[in-house]
Formats: sequence, C-alpha cells, structure tokens
Amino acid sequence: MRPLLTLAVLFALHSGVRAAEPKPAAADAVMADALKAFQVPGAALVVVRGDNTLVLKGYGRRSADAKEPVTPDTSFPLASCTKQFTTALLAMLIDDGVLDWDDPVKKHFPEFKLSDPNANALLTVRDLVTHRTGLASHDLLWYHADWNMEHTLKQVPLLPLEYQFRSGYRYNSITFMAAGRVAEKCGKKTWEELVRERLVEPLEMKGVTFTTDFPKGMDRALGHRVSKAGKVERMPTYEMKEPNPSGSMNATARDLAAWLQFHVSNGVAPSGKRLVSTTPLLETRAPQNPMRLNDAARAAFPETVQMSYAMGWVVSDYRGLKVVGHGGLIDGFRIQITLVPDKDLGFAVLTNMHDSRMPMAATNALIDLYCGLKAKDWNAHFLKLLDDDAEAKKAALAARDRARDPNAKPSLALGDYAGKWTHPAYGTATVTHTDGTLVAKWSAFAYPLEHYERDTFRITDGRFEKELAVFGVVEGKVKTLKLSGIEFKR
Repeated sequence: MRPLLTLAVLFALHSGVRAAEPKPAAADAVMADALKAFQVPGAALVVVRGDNTLVLKGYGRRSADAKEPVTPDTSFPLASCTKQFTTALLAMLIDDGVLDWDDPVKKHFPEFKLSDPNANALLTVRDLVTHRTGLASHDLLWYHADWNMEHTLKQVPLLPLEYQFRSGYRYNSITFMAAGRVAEKCGKKTWEELVRERLVEPLEMKGVTFTTDFPKGMDRALGHRVSKAGKVERMPTYEMKEPNPSGSMNATARDLAAWLQFHVSNGVAPSGKRLVSTTPLLETRAPQNPMRLNDAARAAFPETVQMSYAMGWVVSDYRGLKVVGHGGLIDGFRIQITLVPDKDLGFAVLTNMHDSRMPMAATNALIDLYCGLKAKDWNAHFLKLLDDDAEAKKAALAARDRARDPNAKPSLALGDYAGKWTHPAYGTATVTHTDGTLVAKWSAFAYPLEHYERDTFRITDGRFEKELAVFGVVEGKVKTLKLSGIEFKR
C-alpha cells in the first residue's frame, strides 16, 4: 500500500512550491570543513537557484602569509573554465548565421591543420571543442612555453595523432585555442573583444580580466601548494600575458553568479535580456564524446554511471541527477563550476590551492545539501583518494629504484652527454656540463640531472623532479634524449 501523503506535501506537489532553501549557515559549514580538511588558505562560493543568488561569499584569506580576506570580489583564475566562455561565444555566432558546429575548420581557419590529411579534411568546429581530434594533450606545447599561442598552433601538423580521429577522448587545450581563432574569423574581432562585448559586459561581470597583467592593487587571490614537508606555501603565479581561449580568464565569485544565472536560464542575462538562443547554447552542454570511467575515474566519481564531454562542459549523472560541470586547474589554484539543470541550480567553488580536491568535495556536499540528498563525507572520500594516490606513487618509485642496477656506469664521460637535440614540434633541448654536473634545458624548464643507471639520469629538482631523462647512445654518441615524454633527436 502506498503511504498516505500529508496535506502539506500534496499542496507542495500540486502548487509547485519548493521546500525551503537550506540556511546559508549550512553552506558555510560545508566550506569551513573543506577548507580545514584540504589545508586551503582561501575560497569563494556561489550558489544560485533560478534568478536568485542564495550564497555569495568569501572564506579564509587571499594569501596564507597575509591577513586580507577572500571576498565575493576577489579574483581567481578560471583556467580551463574559460572554455565555457569560448563555446558560449561560438553559440552566439551560430545565432548570427556565420557559423555552424559542423562547419569544416578549413572554411574559417584554414591555417590550422592536423598531421593526418584524412582527418584534416573532415575536421569540424565541433571536433575542436569535444576532445576527439586524435591529438594527445601536448600540454607542454603551451604550458610555461617560451613562445606564443600562434607558434603553438603552427606546430600541430608536426604531431602524429595518438588515436584514430573521432575514435576516442583525450583532453586538449590546443584545439580550443584554434576554436578561438575560428570565433575571431567569424566575429571579425579578437576573441577577447568578442567575449567581453557579447558576454562579460551584458552580464555585468565587472571583475573579469583576460591575462595576468592585473591592475595595481587589485583584489586577487594568490596561489598556494603543499610543500615537500607538508606545509602550505606560496606558489609562483603562472604568467599568462596573452588572452587564451582555452584558459586565461580571471573572474570573481560575483561575476560567476551572473554566469551561472545565465546558464540556469538557458541564455538570459540577469537583466532579463536574452543573449543567445536556447538551442545552440544547450548544444554546448549536450553529451558529445563518451569518457571512459576507468578505475581512477570510478574512484573519484563513485555516484556516477556515465560521463561524456560536451563543449567546455562535462555531462554526467550524480545520484540520479543530471550534472553539468567543469574544473579549472592552474599553478596554485583549482576551481569547479557546476550546474544541476533539473533543479535550476548552479555552483561555483574557487580555491587558492594547487590541484586540490576541495572544489569537488565541497561541490558534491553542496549538491547533496540543496537537492535534499543523504549527506556523505566527501572530504574523507577525496582525502583517502589523495592518500592512496600518494602511496601508489611512492610504491612505484620504490619498485623502480629496486629494479635499477646502481653499479651500471654511464657509457660515456659526463661531458660527452652535453649537446643539443631537436624535436620537429617541440624545438631544441640543450644539455650543459659544468663542474661535473649535467643540466638539461628546454622551453622554460631546467632539469638538473644525476646519474641513475647506464645512460639514464634522474631529475633532481623542479617541476619534473624524480622523473628520468634517458639518453640514447649509439656507437659512442648520443643520438636521442627523452625528457618529459618527448624524444629529441640529434
């Protein structure tokens, strides 16, 4: 027998009345617990439902070594959440009739080419923003690179495809740079001008900037990381001097309240003005490319059955709800922007801690809170994943070290490893020998080297510490050098 419904419940169901929203103090508690659990100095939170902003607040400090608090007007880098703005702009250009998702890229940006002529002939705008081109990530072609975005895009034809065109998923920021160029060709202005005029200004997002050339005295968060000793320390800012459609925007929590309301309303600004029609905007949030849930993904998303990449968004299920979200990660920061369309909900969690799991833990807890779901200790869940990952990496390094032969001497004198090697797309790597020490340099990176085994050396400091550099020696001469997974040849 079905349980009898109370008159109050029946009235709520038939009148469309929604249960009372959680008190803001409940969201504060979620954020306070997450800040403490993940050692995050500061964060900002936005929660919107429909055209109402339920929470808009800063927590903690802009910097661990200063007293200034995070406020709703503190700027954070959006990193890869910039991609959402690029695809929303493309949707607007579709409204204008100057672009279609399935237009060939060569129609608008013929300068961009893949190495496979068959794939290149079929490449569409949709392919650029769904991570299915066949290109590996190749993040080191732009991350901390000594060259500009134009140079990065010109290297793409020199890169073999990693998998068959449209047959897989591999996250790629470079193709979003190309999508920005498509927007420029169709919109007759720079990507920055188009995003500013068509999205930022109509949404009154007054805190948005497009590079790290910040105004003096700007209220902005500073990035942090956890040191080798387990202490929170400042992390240098990743300077992005060039507007980049894949990841250079900065914004405040107040800005993102407007951005979330724009998406929850399917294209209408908080002012009531429609900026883009529903169909092309919803296409940016529609599943386009399946993402396989491997063991690591299943551990991170235990309440998820399926996951697909859309266009600047990831679409998945969460405890029976459809969720549309995307993260942003750059030196010293991690953020998460999430929509629950069927509940008219939007969330943004901004943090000033490098590669922290706090944004996902807090977002899951907030979805549970605002959707009336059973609470779960997401902080504990993600902290265990971090511990497990650290233990797995430690074990892998230990196994690697046990397998090496410490008595296997280098086949050459140290000075003979010095020289220059090149890669068609990545350029030149140089190794110098000074006072019995080898140092490899490439792009903006330096690799201090210590002999490990035979012609393999261990990187002892910097971003790639503990990785191995492998020299390929043939007939007494170094023919190749492998750094960061890139093989340079003499």
